[in-house]
Amino acid sequence: MKTVITFILLFASFSYGQDVIVADLKVQGNKKLKSSFVKKISNIKPGVVLDSTVIEEDIRLLKRLPSIAHAYYQVFPSGDDNSYNVFYNIEENFTIIPSANVYTTNDDEFAYRLGLYEFNLFGQNMTFGGFYQKDIYDSYALNFRAPYLFSRQFGLALNYQNLTTQEPVFFDNTTADYKYNNESFEILGLYQLNFTNRIEVGLNYFTEDYEYKSGAVNPDVPQALRVHKLLYKLIYEYNNLDYDYQYVEGFRSIFNFQYVTSRNEAQLPAFLIGWNDFQYFHRFGNKGNWASRLRLGVASNDETPFAPFSVDNNLNIRGVGNTIDRGTAAIVLNTEYRHTLYEKGWFSLQGNAFVDAGSWRNPGGDFGDFSESQNIRVYPGVGLRFIHKKIFNAIFRIDYGFGVTSDATQGLVFGIGQYF
Repeated sequence: MKTVITFILLFASFSYGQDVIVADLKVQGNKKLKSSFVKKISNIKPGVVLDSTVIEEDIRLLKRLPSIAHAYYQVFPSGDDNSYNVFYNIEENFTIIPSANVYTTNDDEFAYRLGLYEFNLFGQNMTFGGFYQKDIYDSYALNFRAPYLFSRQFGLALNYQNLTTQEPVFFDNTTADYKYNNESFEILGLYQLNFTNRIEVGLNYFTEDYEYKSGAVNPDVPQALRVHKLLYKLIYEYNNLDYDYQYVEGFRSIFNFQYVTSRNEAQLPAFLIGWNDFQYFHRFGNKGNWASRLRLGVASNDETPFAPFSVDNNLNIRGVGNTIDRGTAAIVLNTEYRHTLYEKGWFSLQGNAFVDAGSWRNPGGDFGDFSESQNIRVYPGVGLRFIHKKIFNAIFRIDYGFGVTSDATQGLVFGIGQYF
């Protein structure tokens, strides 16, 4: 299509000796998604110069949206001299989607999270929904996100979460189990700098509550702790990914920086935390896709049992278990090869082989901790993906990871959506 439009531009330029103009932008194929929304976030407008690079950028942006399964364009003469109509053709996703995450280990641990989200609220590509989680205790959350609420550049996100889990706390080479509750309210301003760059800035007010349940005790480690905190958040994302249904190609980087203050500075002093996720995707032939994610993270190196980076089955290492260690810095690599085994119409079956590996710095330790054998986790594994190509994020995944390092476990991880 890009070759065709380039030919049109050259032909019109030679014929009329002037720029080719867009007479109108028309949106076709959409049902729930509003045409006015597509036109609001598109750079092609009536009266602008017809430019294939601008159209291609619009199409790539549309294909990233949760509400759109696929998009392409056509260009036709408008009937007036030197002007053309541009048609954006939309294949919509079904966007009222349940979410599910389930995981087990060989320690008979079982936890799950169930949710329901609408990714195209009011036909404006807004997301609204929430989840319920059972991980020994009950948890729930509500989320609203409207990245184009005010314009192509400006949006807003609001989040509420009441999360309760049983968390291991590590100190003096021993472990204690705590009932941990985190209730938070968050507001974020969203700004799209350009096609590939965006930032989020906001505040999160939350209350943490630790209640001792069982295990080791230490006079310096409180058995009950309740503290109010304020978190300042900055997220910067570079996104140059290109989507073709279940296939992804390109590079993405997400930097997350947080400054956390506490009302109880004596027990939990203010600290800084930041991490960056580097993601790289590459297509192999018509059916193969290599995907990798590298996370580098570091936080204030306080010698505390409540260190911020955790080793967790559902976050970074498939098969490792539920929060089996903590640290004040982390290096985690997830890499996998996805291959389409069967595809027909709306359905696709993918197989994948992966390796998840990571290491952590102990609280109060140094970066040499990364090379300590007890901190290194390596978990290869295999999995399947059952994909509905016309429903957003309708990827049911099953992964089985088994450890090859010391004190390793193994287990299944179920979920909706790719692991990363």
